[in-house]
Amino acid sequence: MSSSTFIPFFDHTPAAPKICGITTPEDALGCIESGTGALGFNFYPLSPRSIPVNADLSWIAKLKTDYPDIALVAVVVNPEEELLERLEKAACFDAIQFHGDESPEFCVTEGIRFPRWIKALRIRSEADLEAATAFKTQFLLLDAAVPGTYGGSGHTIDWNLASGFVAAHPEMRVVLAGGLNPSNVGDAVQSVHPHAVDVASGVESAPGVKDPVKVREFILAALSA
Repeated sequence: MSSSTFIPFFDHTPAAPKICGITTPEDALGCIESGTGALGFNFYPLSPRSIPVNADLSWIAKLKTDYPDIALVAVVVNPEEELLERLEKAACFDAIQFHGDESPEFCVTEGIRFPRWIKALRIRSEADLEAATAFKTQFLLLDAAVPGTYGGSGHTIDWNLASGFVAAHPEMRVVLAGGLNPSNVGDAVQSVHPHAVDVASGVESAPGVKDPVKVREFILAALSA
């Protein structure tokens, strides 16, 4: 694939959307063909989109070989060393996304094992956004705060809060998540002006199963906004 085929996810603003919760090679390829800039692979055992820690990751490595311009992101929640070691040794992830209650110190220490790291934050208030500046990364993902979940809830966040943060921190590459779908992502982009958008449940026919029509519509709506 030519590098000009895709919008580089980490280096270009606005970036092509990130489709998260990929569980099969077929879904991954469908998203790539639709124009995604990044794919997220969930390694949180309690998620319906989870990939087991001991699973064969060779299909993900092949994606990296075949589509080097697509950013591959490992999504973890309060990860144990066993998981981090396995993901590091896989050598196919462009970034690790800490989506749990990880401290800034933990993220810095463990994030350097990967080319980049992203911190996901569950946003309820201005105080949550103020805490975001403690994480020493350029890449922050803003998600909805829903009790008992670590993302993928289908709930939106306060776009006004997110917009204010983006405007106040132009040095940050903010990825907007939380309840996005083909119908609202265009409005979200116009309201918040994020670096990129992230979706999981909003483009699925069932948990962990991507709907190719919804994926195409989502990416088109995001890139056209």
